[in-house]
Amino acid sequence: MGDTIVRDARAADAARIGLVHVRSWQGTYQGLMPQDYLDGLDPAQRTGMWERILAELEPARAGVLVAEVDRDILGFVSYSASRDDDADPEVIGEVQAIYLLPTAWGKGIGRRLMGAALGRLAGAGFTEATLWALDTNARARRFYEAGGWTTDGTVKSDDIRGFPLPHVRYRKALPGLV
Repeated sequence: MGDTIVRDARAADAARIGLVHVRSWQGTYQGLMPQDYLDGLDPAQRTGMWERILAELEPARAGVLVAEVDRDILGFVSYSASRDDDADPEVIGEVQAIYLLPTAWGKGIGRRLMGAALGRLAGAGFTEATLWALDTNARARRFYEAGGWTTDGTVKSDDIRGFPLPHVRYRKALPGLV
């Protein structure tokens, strides 16, 4: 495997980000959500979603980064001001999503993506970041905790897909700029 390049996502990356998103969900959430739902995920639908997201970004406060190895996108992270009702979006940023192809797990690519996203949030003036994790996703939770994230006691249930997905919120202080 070649060197990992972390860069801003471009509109032309939407299809590959959509594919990574679907394959990551299918690998990550197997046994954690209904298999028929996972089997029905369509990269083309996610491509359209990512085309819209990339077109509507406000680069000063939000972004999508991709991890590329040998010109192939293996993962992505998206970040923005916090979307939580109890958070001040002027000071609290959010890591909205971080996904990698299962073949890229355990190779340090996720750490590189997360570090780059947190650097962007800190550079935009956010002093703290949050993220939401499926409470039964032990692999992701270990990754976040190894990176210094801690749960803050806030929970929510996402029922948008027709079945409950309980989430826990993680929080991390961001280094200030000197």
